[in-house]
Amino acid sequence: MAQTGKATGAMLRGLDKVSGTPIDFSMKVGDTVELGRLRVTLGECRYPTDNPSGDAYAWLVVRDGNDDNTTFEGWMIASSPALNALDHQRYDVWVLRCTTD
Repeated sequence: MAQTGKATGAMLRGLDKVSGTPIDFSMKVGDTVELGRLRVTLGECRYPTDNPSGDAYAWLVVRDGNDDNTTFEGWMIASSPALNALDHQRYDVWVLRCTTD
């Protein structure tokens, strides 16, 4: 199994499926970003230490609107976005890469 390192943040992409508008956003660990009605919180981002640009694993918590119920909580993997995807009628969110600055 490959060793992973912890990053200080992540680059994510969101898509409004109604308008077809994609948006890329950078987050630091612990930050929450609003994407339309969604609130996306980055808990952690890990990457393979032998190939930092090769993949990214991000722990995300997604809530819809002001509802405290979680719409999505778990690891998203950059190389396999459909493996554990956000299931939302209007928005898609996926991780692109970890950031270390």
